[in-house]
Amino acid sequence: MVAKSSGRSPAPPLHNRLPVLRAERGLSRQELAAAIDVNYQTIGYLERGEYAPSLDLALRLSEFFGLPIEAIFSRTPFTPLSEKVYGGPS
Repeated sequence: MVAKSSGRSPAPPLHNRLPVLRAERGLSRQELAAAIDVNYQTIGYLERGEYAPSLDLALRLSEFFGLPIEAIFSRTPFTPLSEKVYGGPS
């Protein structure tokens, strides 16, 4: 039997700022995981883009960092902070 295609293309990757947000606050993966009640490995999977968060998890991260979800996750790559602050290459 041949599997049918769903006709949908795969979802684009989900980019995130979790490593930067953790570093700014001096948090380890374990500390962030404990604060939002997930396994520390989940934080690693999220940071590497190997796992897309549920809406509940995205909201917990948003509340923990005090930021809108869009400031943490994006379908397009984030502009590096150095470019935002200092401008692009000359």
